[in-house]
Amino acid sequence: MSLFIVSNSEGILVVDTGTLQRRSEGEPQKGSTLFTLIRGGTLYDGTGAAPRSADVLVGADGKVADIGTDLAAPEGAEIIDAVGCWVTPGFIDLHTHYDAELEVNPGLSESVRHGVTTALIGSCGLSLVVGEPEDMADTFCRVEGIPHELVLPLLQDIVDWSTPAGYVDHLRSLPLGPNLIGMIGHSTARSHVMGLGRSLDKTVQPTESELAAMGRLVEDSIDAGLLGMSVNLLPWDKMGGERYRSRPTPSVFARFAEYRRLAEVVRGHDGVFQAIPNIQTRWSIGPLLDMSRQRGGKTLRTSLLTMMDAAPAMGAYRLMGAAANLYNSKFGANVRFQALPTPFDLYTDGLENPVFEEFGSGTEALHLEDLAARKSLMRAPVYRDRFRKEWSNKVASRAYHRDLSEARVVECPDASLNGKTFAEIARARGTDDLATFLDLQAEYGNDLRWYSVVANAKPEVVEWIVAHPASIIGFSDAGAHLRNMAFYNYPLRMLKRVRDAELAGRSFMSVEHAVYKLTADIADFHRIDAGRLVKGARADLVVIDPEHLDDSVEEIHEAEMPEFDGLSRLVRRNDETVRAVLINGNLAWRDGQAAEDLGVGHQFGTVLALGGAAA
Repeated sequence: MSLFIVSNSEGILVVDTGTLQRRSEGEPQKGSTLFTLIRGGTLYDGTGAAPRSADVLVGADGKVADIGTDLAAPEGAEIIDAVGCWVTPGFIDLHTHYDAELEVNPGLSESVRHGVTTALIGSCGLSLVVGEPEDMADTFCRVEGIPHELVLPLLQDIVDWSTPAGYVDHLRSLPLGPNLIGMIGHSTARSHVMGLGRSLDKTVQPTESELAAMGRLVEDSIDAGLLGMSVNLLPWDKMGGERYRSRPTPSVFARFAEYRRLAEVVRGHDGVFQAIPNIQTRWSIGPLLDMSRQRGGKTLRTSLLTMMDAAPAMGAYRLMGAAANLYNSKFGANVRFQALPTPFDLYTDGLENPVFEEFGSGTEALHLEDLAARKSLMRAPVYRDRFRKEWSNKVASRAYHRDLSEARVVECPDASLNGKTFAEIARARGTDDLATFLDLQAEYGNDLRWYSVVANAKPEVVEWIVAHPASIIGFSDAGAHLRNMAFYNYPLRMLKRVRDAELAGRSFMSVEHAVYKLTADIADFHRIDAGRLVKGARADLVVIDPEHLDDSVEEIHEAEMPEFDGLSRLVRRNDETVRAVLINGNLAWRDGQAAEDLGVGHQFGTVLALGGAAA
């Protein structure tokens, strides 16, 4: 008998005093399902406790009914053979931009297939909590690399809410795959209160009444079940659309007094304050750290981006770790740095990459949506001189290393260039590296696809970052930068890294601690009911075959997104690694296939509120 059949409109199975009975219903009810017995696996419960062999019995209410050895299977139970496998809590992705995608693809199977059972939306100061559809699309799309022409009509069609409570109700109405947690974006609140134009004017600051209104929006968002607020101080995140194209997003225009005032609202609710410092100048990290320290006996849960080893700031990750340790231990702060447990590698079509927004001539090129006009710009001598001057500036801060002997062509109409670095191509042509780079941009535009590792290139440094107590694992940007990034399966890649080191006799972290950092550690910091696989907990869990934590987790693929008119996204897929995923006790993924009602039925994910209850 299949779990998916019994949860359709023909009827559902419920439990009454330990027996299974069928009752007819017009619609399946959330959590009404067969027992599921996961038999013979090695249990990592998310607490950091040592693993143990155990069966896990999931009840008809979607919760863990029992954990033990040789558990009897109730009549009609779904049996999952987990012998040789790890059984862990579902992973929590603490940094996604699924805000738009979940409106057309609420199952979010690209994350579910890798064991992600909870995802956070509303990152980087961007959200859809309130606002006009055009303002939402203009603020969201260019920053996150999502086509404006697809998102704007979608938002115009679906936005029927005007308050945070209305938005949360809307999310709850969707047939979610994973659970959702969310934040209100500061850019969202600022533009909604001040008007988009005023919020993007550096000569205008909010009035006292506007600041109070923003504070009420943050308060209302937390009351509705969202976790807090995200802000963005990074000026190379730019507006899309036509009205204010290429200006930084609204959050960037605020003064620190505005961030502090709104952060105090979050502090008062013991919520979460997520911030992107200005990583070009880095001076803002200090004041953000200081905001986290205790005030009035309360800390501010502060999630900062990002602890990463980038060539232009070699060793900065160590300073971040030391500063966080100091503030947390001496000043009663609770600050964590988001961290990817992988190399931070990017694929780029032409110049379609946010790293080019960090200097003026890069933004000038990306301002041009007409690709023919952009190619012409690449040929203009005056522009090329300006690009060269800014690209080569040794004084200006930068996030990207701009090393063209490292950046490599992966796909080009001239196939003879594939696999070569720009420096290698330059030597063959007898020109310098940057001139060759601009020549290829002018000739091929977005048909030139290339690859670069921006940060975390050294395995030993990644291990140091992952193990640091101030790092909090995540920063996938899932749902954004669709052609640039493929970090959806980063939890599996972290487990591979940990297991490989253990097998090589140089363990830097136990598997149980790695599972803790991917689950309960994140849940506890964000104050949500998730991350532990214990009796009575909601059954969000993953069955992993460790023998397939192999090189397949690193393989790059392109996958079509039918919901977005055939747009493709970059992914890493390794479907033999994850045997099964349960969300709210329901099988969402098994043996390489999504449940037939994932993204259709309402029995899987829900909105998880700050403090533990479902919103």
